[in-house]
Amino acid sequence: MSREGIESIGNLGAVPAGARGFRFRVWAPRAREVRVEFRGRTARRLELRPADRGYFEGEDGDARAGQSYWLSVDGRRLPDPTSRSQASGSRGPSSLVDLGAFGPFVPLSTPVDLARAVLYELHVGAFSPAGTFEGALGHLRGLADTGVTAVELLPLAEGGGERGWGYGGVHQFAVRRAYGGPEGLVRFVNAAHGAGLAVLLDVVYNHWGAEAKFLERLGPYFHPRATTPWGRTPNVSGGGSDEVRRYFFENARMWLREYGVDGFRLDAVHEIFDRRPNRFWAEFSEECHRIGTRSGARPVLIAESDLNDVGILKPPSDGGWGLDAQWTDDFHHALHAALTGERGGYYSDYGSLEALARAFERPFLFEGEYSRFRDERYGAPAAGVEAYRFVVFGQNHDQVGNRGDGARLTTLLPPGLARVALGLTLFAPYVPMLFMGEEYGERRPFYFFADPRRAHRPRLAARRLGQLRANGFEKPPPDPSLAGTMDDSRLDWDHSEDTEGRARRDFVRELLRLRRELPALRSPGAVRPRADEVHRWLAVRRDSGPASAVLLANLAPDTLRLPLDLGWSGSWTPVFDSEGVPGHPGSPPRTATWSLSGGASGHELRGRSFLILQLDVAE
Repeated sequence: MSREGIESIGNLGAVPAGARGFRFRVWAPRAREVRVEFRGRTARRLELRPADRGYFEGEDGDARAGQSYWLSVDGRRLPDPTSRSQASGSRGPSSLVDLGAFGPFVPLSTPVDLARAVLYELHVGAFSPAGTFEGALGHLRGLADTGVTAVELLPLAEGGGERGWGYGGVHQFAVRRAYGGPEGLVRFVNAAHGAGLAVLLDVVYNHWGAEAKFLERLGPYFHPRATTPWGRTPNVSGGGSDEVRRYFFENARMWLREYGVDGFRLDAVHEIFDRRPNRFWAEFSEECHRIGTRSGARPVLIAESDLNDVGILKPPSDGGWGLDAQWTDDFHHALHAALTGERGGYYSDYGSLEALARAFERPFLFEGEYSRFRDERYGAPAAGVEAYRFVVFGQNHDQVGNRGDGARLTTLLPPGLARVALGLTLFAPYVPMLFMGEEYGERRPFYFFADPRRAHRPRLAARRLGQLRANGFEKPPPDPSLAGTMDDSRLDWDHSEDTEGRARRDFVRELLRLRRELPALRSPGAVRPRADEVHRWLAVRRDSGPASAVLLANLAPDTLRLPLDLGWSGSWTPVFDSEGVPGHPGSPPRTATWSLSGGASGHELRGRSFLILQLDVAE
């Protein structure tokens, strides 16, 4: 692709043309003629003229926002592949949208700083009783008050049906109407920015949903041979791939510049089939960083990757992809297996406290070692890469929803151990991410749900059961096609306001305050973990200059009696107790100072609890 960038070619799709009308531009190299057929009282046609590289374009001075239209492609009516709105569903006509009519943009006051970030993954449809952007607005300031810095929205692209996780998107440019459409997203981004929260959007560029088949009539949008476990992959490597790439780069530009989002979570980057020397993700990162956000900052690009390869974080000039951070599943798997005892599926590679301890100093536990689950050597070393370039979590939509029972750690673990899991995640040197409801201890499940065509529902249920059994879950999950499955996954905000929910929120708020304010936690430095498999305790020390903090966790049900000889000399003052005063978790314990060098006795650490201690440094 020419280096003049995508902004030089103008927006794809239907966009306002100055003070009046709309301009249309569509890539359809397989078409002989393309028309726009406007619907409604002023039904008429606009002939689009052919342009270079298979584009068709034109302008209509009488077109108005809210008007619906079809593309007539060689006489066949199709939706616009770059439609901003599908008010009648993914198979219906497209609708014209003028985002400028939805009010002034509210910029984010402080750009995203990954070294200070706390992410919060959110599914709009299950976040509130209304299941809309509007229904989420009232909770944003509460998230910011708790210590969250950015919300990460599960995919918003319009797809088949009325509900789903969002990973079967069809219209990449159209905001899901069930959530409130384009106007709802504009209001959400402005409200989030007003609360001091960045907005990251999960985008799915590795495959299209089943109802995207109509794209074949327009051009080579799909790769002719490559596929993914979830659907056909885009053609970013082969004949016509320049313009398919341009389609996705323009999509990213729309989210960043028109809606004002602050970055992306990139779904399963390893599933893109790409043999070109200018790799798709490298070119994508360069384009996004060149465009910038509407607030004027550099967008944040976070990858979901199954490669355990930090090459995706290296700049393109060094042969990398130029992405800013990546999820690391190893931390989650080590934490989950050690605390729950589950060993099915990919958890078969984890479970020891030693592995959990190593996860605090090594973002990848597999750096070329043999994996039983994969039956091959896996991964590469991550040494020398800053910890804030890895995102960790105790729960997320995949790890909860792909269990079958949809169970969260609050129902899988005793309360004390669930708090330990959260404490370990928030104490880690990486970027922590909370899954919606985790901050107040949500107990409702989060299931997989979808809304396929009726004829496809039995096949979906069977495929889903097969996937779950491969990962060790034998019990059939709720039917993902039933509306009640999504309803049962909605957050219970009443619980967030009861005594237990408020205490849990205070617990998280205090942990995040310590993460911001303790010198040993707010700056990068050495991490020294220790574990005792027999007595079931874990210690993680973080150092930054002369400052040090340590988290001591007792995973056993019984009180751990000390001395605990870690060889870490000095006087340590407790600053956080996961049990604390009854009804007020997080209060410092009564014991004034501790010795971690074996020189003092009488210390006790209650079962299924943790302490955070700070080294007393003479001024």
